[in-house]
Amino acid sequence: MASERITFGEWLPDQSGLAGALTEAKNVIPVGSGYAPLPSTVELSDAADANLLTVFSGKINNLTTMFAASATKIYKFDTSDLDLDNVSKTGNYTTTTNWKFLQFGSLVIAANGQNKLQSFTLNSSSLFADLNASAPVAKFITAVRDFVVSGNISSYPNRVAWSDINDPDDWTSGSGSQSDVQDIPDGGDVQGITGGEFGIVFLEKSIVRMQYIGSPLFFQFDTISRNIGCYAPNSIVQYGNNSFFLSDDGFYVTNGQAVTPIGAEKVDRFFFDNANLSDLDGMSSAVDPVNKLVIWSYTNNSGTKSLLIYNWQLQRWSQGDATTDFIAGAAQGGITLEGLDVFSSSIDSLDTSLDSRIWAGGQFLLAGTESTKIVTYTGTNSTADIRTADIGSKGNSIIQLARPVVDSGSGSVSVASRQRADEEITFSSAVEASTENRVPLRSVGKYHRLKLTPTGNWKTVVGMDVEIASTGGR
Repeated sequence: MASERITFGEWLPDQSGLAGALTEAKNVIPVGSGYAPLPSTVELSDAADANLLTVFSGKINNLTTMFAASATKIYKFDTSDLDLDNVSKTGNYTTTTNWKFLQFGSLVIAANGQNKLQSFTLNSSSLFADLNASAPVAKFITAVRDFVVSGNISSYPNRVAWSDINDPDDWTSGSGSQSDVQDIPDGGDVQGITGGEFGIVFLEKSIVRMQYIGSPLFFQFDTISRNIGCYAPNSIVQYGNNSFFLSDDGFYVTNGQAVTPIGAEKVDRFFFDNANLSDLDGMSSAVDPVNKLVIWSYTNNSGTKSLLIYNWQLQRWSQGDATTDFIAGAAQGGITLEGLDVFSSSIDSLDTSLDSRIWAGGQFLLAGTESTKIVTYTGTNSTADIRTADIGSKGNSIIQLARPVVDSGSGSVSVASRQRADEEITFSSAVEASTENRVPLRSVGKYHRLKLTPTGNWKTVVGMDVEIASTGGR
C-alpha cells in the first residue's frame, strides 16, 4: 500500500479544490513549515461603562500607558486594579464610530472626526484636552517627518492639514509657520493617512504620496495610483514603509512608490463573497510584527466577526473566527508577581502563560476589544480546522489510514470522498489519532479531502501521512 505525505501549503479559497491548494486554514497562522496556532483571547481589563471601539498604547522612557476609547470617552488602563479610568476631556465627546491615535514625542494625540484633535501628555496629564484652539477637527492623523498631519477635515473631506514643524500646537499658516493645508481635488474623500519619512494619503479613488520639499510649498503631493483607492478606512494598517489596505477590488500593499495586489486569485473573491459589505465601518486591522502578520477583522454574512490573516514574508493567508469586536496593536506596562493577584487567585489558574510578552511590559501585543473590555490574543490554542484539496488517483481509490504530522501534538481526522467532482462534499465523523498516532479511515472514491483538527499543546502542523491504494474499476 502506498503512503504519501500531504504537506499543508497555501490556502487559496479563490481557487478550486481540484487545483491542489488547501481549501481551509482556519484559526491558524502561516509559518514557514506549515501553520501555527492562533491564540484565543484573554480578558485584560475590567469593564468600561460603554462598548469599546479601539485600543492604543503610548510609551515614553520606561512608562507604557494603554488607552481605550468608546463612542464618547477615552479611558486609561490601570494595571494596579485593571480598571478603565475615564480620562476624557471635561464633558466627554460627541458620539463617534471612529478613533485614531498617534504618539508624537510625549504627546498622545487622538482624532475622532467630531471634536478638535485631543492630546494627553504621557508623563503628566490626568485628562485629555483640546490640542490647541487652532487644531482641526479631523478623522485621521499621523506623523510625517517632524509634522503632525491630519486628514478629512471637518467640512473638507478631501483636505489634508499639517502643523508647524516640531510644533503640534501650531496649526495657523503664515510667514512664521510651516503649517498649511492641501485640498486633493480628484480622488474623493480622504479615507486615511500613513506616515514616516513621507506620507501616503488614501482617497476613495486614488492614492497620493506626500513628500516634504521645504519652503515655500513645504509638501509636494504626487498621485501614485488612479482608480485604485481605499474602500474601507479601517482596513488601512502600516508596518515600516509598507501600508496595507482594502480597495474595491481586493487587498493591496503600497510602499509609496508602487501599489501591489496581495489578494488577487488568493482571497479577494472569498472576502467579497463572505463579508457583510454594509458593515465595513466595523472593520478593523492590526499588525503582529512578531509573527509578520497583517490581520483584518470584519463582519461576515452570518453577522459574526471573522479574521483574515496575511503573512507578508511568506505571502500566504489564513483565516480565523473572532470573538473580538475590534483588533489593534498595543502594549501595556509591566506586571509584577505581586500584581498578578489582580488577574487570578493563583499563578496556576492564569489564562496566559507566564512566558508571554504580556507580563514583560512595553512589549507589543495583538489586542482588541470584546464589548466593554480590553482583551489580548495570548490564550490557549484556538480550535483549528485545516482541509486539503482533492487527492487520489485517476481511478477509484481507498484511503485507509492517516497520520497527523504535528509538532508537539496529534490530531483528529475526517474524510470526504466522492465519485464525481460535482457531488456534495460531506465529511465523516472525526476520528482521533491513537497513541501510535494512527487514524483508521477506510473511505472509497475518486476524489478525497481530509480535514485535520490538531490536538494537544501543538506548535506547528506540517501535514499528514496518508495510506491510499487503487481499488480498480472506473
